[in-house]
Amino acid sequence: MKVMVETSARHIHVSQEVLETLYGSDAKLTVKKELSQPGQFASAEKVTVIGPKGELAMTILGPCRKDTQVEVAFTDARKLGLVPPIKESGDIAGTPGCKLVGPKGECQIEKGVIVAKRHIHLTPEKAEEFGVQDKQIVSVEVDSGVGRKTVFGDVVIRVRSDFAPAMHIDTDEANAAGISGTVDGTIIV
Repeated sequence: MKVMVETSARHIHVSQEVLETLYGSDAKLTVKKELSQPGQFASAEKVTVIGPKGELAMTILGPCRKDTQVEVAFTDARKLGLVPPIKESGDIAGTPGCKLVGPKGECQIEKGVIVAKRHIHLTPEKAEEFGVQDKQIVSVEVDSGVGRKTVFGDVVIRVRSDFAPAMHIDTDEANAAGISGTVDGTIIV
């Protein structure tokens, strides 16, 4: 049960309302690079994320979402002076907020900063083939070939028909395992 493992660097998802606050009325995201998940892209637009101790420039991923969410690694969070929980994408209840600054405006979000829980995107067909279910927790063994073979535990399976099979980890996790680019991981149920 092999799955591609890729690194998800710090980024932000914004609502249309927040995008317009930061970039002006009727602002739209510009596709810079398509991502592995169908319909998802890194935009040309960036935002400065400001916490109590520091700031970081982050790329906005599109398309716009219902809620604004800032995804960081723990190293990024320390630089910002924040202590976000590990959460699944979209689950922003009980998370800290931050200030967002764009070229035409700024806003304070009251919640939305998370460290994304490591996860695997699968289609229903792939999940059935692998014998796993949505929200199931698995482990994934990764060998980057640099002498840092790693088993990632607490990996949540996310199943949806519009997903492409891929595991996402943050930059701290990738660096700890010596992963550069993408590698194959073996799902351990």
